[in-house]
Amino acid sequence: MITSPAWKDRKYAVLGLARSGRATVEALLASGADVLVWDDRAEAREPFAGRSAIGNPLEADLTGYAGVVVSPGVPLNTHPIKPHADRFGVPVIGDVELFAQARADLPPHKVVGITGTNGKSTTTALVHHMLKTAGVPTTMGGNIGLPILEQDPLPEGGVYVLELSSYQIDLTYSLDCDVAVLLNITPDHLDRYDWDFGKYAASKARLFEMQSSGSTALIYDDLRDASDAVLWIVDDFEDGTRPIEADVEGMVRIDLDGLTLSPSLRGPHNHANASAAFYTGSYLGITEPMMEGALRTFTGLPHRMERVAEISGVSYVNDSKGTNTAASAPALAAFDNIHWILGGLAKEPGLGECEAELGHVKAAYTIGKAGPDFAALLEGRVPVERCETLDCAVSTAAAKAQAGDTVLLSPACASFDQYADFEKRGDHFRALVEGLK
Repeated sequence: MITSPAWKDRKYAVLGLARSGRATVEALLASGADVLVWDDRAEAREPFAGRSAIGNPLEADLTGYAGVVVSPGVPLNTHPIKPHADRFGVPVIGDVELFAQARADLPPHKVVGITGTNGKSTTTALVHHMLKTAGVPTTMGGNIGLPILEQDPLPEGGVYVLELSSYQIDLTYSLDCDVAVLLNITPDHLDRYDWDFGKYAASKARLFEMQSSGSTALIYDDLRDASDAVLWIVDDFEDGTRPIEADVEGMVRIDLDGLTLSPSLRGPHNHANASAAFYTGSYLGITEPMMEGALRTFTGLPHRMERVAEISGVSYVNDSKGTNTAASAPALAAFDNIHWILGGLAKEPGLGECEAELGHVKAAYTIGKAGPDFAALLEGRVPVERCETLDCAVSTAAAKAQAGDTVLLSPACASFDQYADFEKRGDHFRALVEGLK
């Protein structure tokens, strides 16, 4: 567990007692903080009875509190906790901000922060894998793995690799990343930003604004009107400078074509993720042979271009993490003769970037709430089956696919119309494929 004397004898409220909330309360209590906890579920509050105050922060006088800690899932633009805390001049923060405050008392270390609309989990896991391959003490946290405060501090020389969503960055104010990476920005989660793409992009850019002189920013692709496959590097920028607007210290063209990449890194989007990880590793002092070895041995993450099985010469690939069209388009580009399963809860109208990859699609199978809209867009261009459910889509695709084809679940949609999350959707796909054997 990560603790800090910075929290001792200070007052905090923690709203929401899911896993990261529980870890936050435990870390604060172990550090000698005075904690008010709340969750609407009585069973979630029960473990803290007699150990901390229990009460809804929305009904509390927050005078003198150091912070209200909330889950990234709390929508700051609509939830009443933000204006309530503002009345008392109390910041609404997340567990990543508490980690940032604890850093001064941890053994000397470095922090890598990785954000972007798509690809951040894979890139985070790949950087972590590179560090482990090189024998560097490391852990993953933020939007991946265990809650960061639940983890043990790394020894001297360790590297914390944090996947950071825009929601987490919104709750963070003092995280000075030694290396900050922005992979891409495409419209997503705009309901949290009053449907203003500029506000969403500005949220991502705050990761750089928190960096100090001597830090490094890696900005991939077209965020500065760069040509394709370019990684912009901003080194040693002055405090307060936004790298997206700064003078560029260096620019490198991404070229990993001479390297052997793991099958888990197939596709142009994973080429970009591997490139970002490669340059991040170079700034952390990992040798090129070590990074090349890591690129060969990376096993990937569940639900991200995950090869589930090959049955009668047909490949089945679980890309349930493709929750928007920009995320699904690279998956389509990675294969030919695709039986594409798509649909769910759409985040945007139309096919978006998937439009350009329809030449790879042999047939489409639509599911979920957005299924009829997708079917209408695709009919006349590729054969379409209106399946409604994943069960129907998998069985229908399996019956039509031939040796050499790929059945790809890459829905281009959120899952919440039919599943609790994209993991549950991917798990169901995996189970259905296993049932075909």
